[in-house]
Amino acid sequence: MGNSTLTNTTDRVEVKVDLAERSYPIHIGSPILNDNKLLNSLLAPHIHGTQVMIVSNVTVAPLYLKYVEDALTSYHTESVILPDGEQYKNIESWNSIFDALLNARFDRKCTLIALGGGVVGDITGFAAASYQRGVNFIQIPTTLLAQVDSSVGGKTGVNHPLGKNMIGAFHQPECVIADTQTLNSLDDRQLSAGVAEVIKYGLIRDVPFFEWLEQNIDSLLQRDPAALSYAIQRSCENKAEVVAADELEAGQRALLNSGHTFGHAIEAGMGYGEWLHGEAIATGMVMAVDLSQSLGWISSVDVMRLRNLIKRSNLPEQGPAELSSDDYLQRMAVDKKSEAGKIRLILQKSIGDAVLSTAFSEQQLRDTITANSSTAD
Repeated sequence: MGNSTLTNTTDRVEVKVDLAERSYPIHIGSPILNDNKLLNSLLAPHIHGTQVMIVSNVTVAPLYLKYVEDALTSYHTESVILPDGEQYKNIESWNSIFDALLNARFDRKCTLIALGGGVVGDITGFAAASYQRGVNFIQIPTTLLAQVDSSVGGKTGVNHPLGKNMIGAFHQPECVIADTQTLNSLDDRQLSAGVAEVIKYGLIRDVPFFEWLEQNIDSLLQRDPAALSYAIQRSCENKAEVVAADELEAGQRALLNSGHTFGHAIEAGMGYGEWLHGEAIATGMVMAVDLSQSLGWISSVDVMRLRNLIKRSNLPEQGPAELSSDDYLQRMAVDKKSEAGKIRLILQKSIGDAVLSTAFSEQQLRDTITANSSTAD
């Protein structure tokens, strides 16, 4: 991330996550953060007490923390600034939030605000789920990946050396505020990593969106405001629909993990932070469609369409040479979707039609991993 300039430009849209009395809005657009009055009006209805703890990191805080503090001058605000990186999504960072809350004597009516990317959002949400058995929190995601995926749906948690996101809780935010101008401060690699999660929605359930991405991926990577806004809105609408139907991942919500079982194995196996989450997920989706094709499900034409879109997004199609199929299988066995020791994967019948399946052999899985790793010819 670099310097950030917030200017007055586009309009806002609102997407609703429908969870009955726990429903909440996702506000998408700009300007938001630098519009003091607007930001206050969006935050205030969701702050139930007088105490607000803003959690950010060393990269994001210098850019945007003051905007949030200036919008909350009528509250008692404190802040926790975490290190930046997936490798810091751990129990130690999580506990540092409790240290700050307890030292400041925050009560159970306090509100936590997550200001940052997916790591900050996940840790803050998990802290909010746990502090005094549950307090309010608000998501202000500042990366594309967080705006289209991790800030929505209430999945919170931290990583363990043996597995990603294995420690956590479901805890829905009070609202999500996505200012698209914060994406101007992302480097190209981070932006592409976010695009992987955008592609996922088209792949698993939204054929028109996948087709739109094929036509507009260049505009998206060039940070065209209209393209970014539409991609974020459509992604959030897709996720909101799935979460509303299956909040606790008893069924169809698992489909949102397309590519994630392979991808999490890459992240954990390489050491958190070496591969960005979106990079690992992109490779994971390629592996998933390759395995689907070997089962006789998805067509070679659809496989090539996904590969081409991944390639055009400047995302990796192949896993790291350092990991063997044994490395993958060891990591994948502790995935949250596994049941009774059996690996379950999100596979594809076609673009837009995903299924949760165990209908593959270990050898087919190994062949897929080998064929889609950098060591393969």
